[in-house]
Amino acid sequence: MIRGIAAVVLGAGFSAAAVLAQAPLLISQQAGSRRNADAYVYVSARVGDSNRAQVYGFAASSTGELTPVDGSPVAADVTFLAVNGKYLFGSEPAGAYIRSFAIASDGVLRSTASTNVVRPGETCDNAGALFVDHAGATVYNVGSYGTNCAEAAYQAFQVDKATGRLELVHEARAGMNGALLRFSADNRFAFGAGCAANRPLIYGFLRHYDGSLTRISADSPLPARDGNQDWCPYLAVADSHDHLVVPVYPAAGSPQPKGPFELATYSIGEDGTLTTNSTPDNMPKIAVGSLTDLAMAPSGTLVAVAGNHGLQVFRVDGASPVRAMPGLLTRQEVDQMFWDGHGHLYAISQAAGKLWVFNVDEDGWTPAPGSPYAVNGAQNIAVQPVEVQPKDDRLRSTERAASEMPPPAS
Repeated sequence: MIRGIAAVVLGAGFSAAAVLAQAPLLISQQAGSRRNADAYVYVSARVGDSNRAQVYGFAASSTGELTPVDGSPVAADVTFLAVNGKYLFGSEPAGAYIRSFAIASDGVLRSTASTNVVRPGETCDNAGALFVDHAGATVYNVGSYGTNCAEAAYQAFQVDKATGRLELVHEARAGMNGALLRFSADNRFAFGAGCAANRPLIYGFLRHYDGSLTRISADSPLPARDGNQDWCPYLAVADSHDHLVVPVYPAAGSPQPKGPFELATYSIGEDGTLTTNSTPDNMPKIAVGSLTDLAMAPSGTLVAVAGNHGLQVFRVDGASPVRAMPGLLTRQEVDQMFWDGHGHLYAISQAAGKLWVFNVDEDGWTPAPGSPYAVNGAQNIAVQPVEVQPKDDRLRSTERAASEMPPPAS
């Protein structure tokens, strides 16, 4: 089961897995060659009862209806997925290689490269969950290090534009169990959250021009306490400006939840430090049970929350408390989600073997035609929007500023 990715998308996280916060640089549009697709959707799935995997590819229309791309499914033995606009990347289950697949203008995949992530003498290196920065220039692998390989490390790989081959540039260590990181809108910072060994932590990294990450040393505050209540944060996702949504659950001195997850909001400072006005009185509770994934829409005004009891969407308004939209999109377990920038939300369930597509805006949601789709053995999902959207001016200026930042010392 996907779980935020110390276990998860990521998109997702889950996923994302993932589009300001989930999907990176977009495929350039070729006139007459995209089958009127708004996005291409890729799902890794087990082959029957075997340990092998394959990748299903779908073209999503403007209504969210899916049709298989030519050659789908592809016999690609990969699990965790990520996209950067030109390539699909997948981690092999054996844990040593990340494979690269070129994405054609019609969504068809072609294998182009395979990168061994295990460094000589490093027994903890493995190919795990994957995520990318907003520019699509760097692929990050959630690996491990330390005693019994129990602590998380984030490997940064630069992408060769011609072949999709990956080159390791740096490894940043989280110092605890790690989840997928999610980048701020300007691509300067990446954030994660977790609660291990009774130590709640929202952690951030500064991203350098080569994609390497440096840990931000300042501790991030947790929401105000309710009596003796402690909070454990789990996952974090940024909106389209300078804010984060961070789910927290009451722990009462234990890493196990003592109540439903609640959604806190944070403001991101110029140096990446976080502040919050969230309190037990203004944080809404989620209705989907144990959290599995968190995904922000590209607009930054909607955030989807997935759990073992379904899927829910909240309206986002900067640092103000988020507000739940009426109803659940499904009451079945959802493990990972992605938005595509065209108002479509995609979600998979491993247990149910389903792929849902919803049309969602601030006024409400409806299932897309044909949804849900059966994908037996579904494991992970990645969604690649088709139309190019200009980069935000803030992202451009930040990339120029980041180019002046030296990478961290080896």
